[in-house]
Amino acid sequence: MNITDYILKEIKAFQLKDSVKKTQSIFENYPITHFPVVEEGKLLGSFSEDDIQTIENKNDALLLHSHLLNSFFADEKATVLELLKIFADNDTTIIPILNKDKNYIGYYDLRDVLDAFSTSPFMIEQSETLIVEKLELDYSMSEVAQIVEANGAKLLGLYISEKENNLVQITLKIVSNEINEIIQTFRRYDYKIISMHENDIYLEDLKNRSEYLQKYLEM
Repeated sequence: MNITDYILKEIKAFQLKDSVKKTQSIFENYPITHFPVVEEGKLLGSFSEDDIQTIENKNDALLLHSHLLNSFFADEKATVLELLKIFADNDTTIIPILNKDKNYIGYYDLRDVLDAFSTSPFMIEQSETLIVEKLELDYSMSEVAQIVEANGAKLLGLYISEKENNLVQITLKIVSNEINEIIQTFRRYDYKIISMHENDIYLEDLKNRSEYLQKYLEM
């Protein structure tokens, strides 16, 4: 997957000489939250729909409201994960893209980037999702990978999905027919298993003991 194939030029970037009315019309006709302003190929920033729609004088040039510009963009070599972070950090559906010479070359639409991510092997390959937790100081990415691979499994990818009170939760995508062995190995290395798995022998044993205790108490 080449994410640069998703760079769009469908809508022409705004210029400071454009009127507020023209800009409002673009926002009304396209489902976007922001759009860039470019002068002589250089990105000046992006106006948000929320800000533009509050301007009463529709005949004003954008130049008069340049203080409302938001500054965010991505390099053309940015990865999908980097793009998703920029989308989230700026609460936007559009990211302006700059080339190596810092010239504006187009924009990414959030829907396209999400489509690209959802069709990546990380998302579509048949696998188990395992979430483990450990103290941040004790967590080691190399150890996590070693545990998975030592059990004959294939690690498609992992990321830190939660971080709170000195604990980190790591979400893993694993290809394995013996997920229970991996789970038990993580426990031996003092990782807490957060996700639920039907074939978890440890949990099954706890369930059986609980049922036995309940029957004992009812006698």
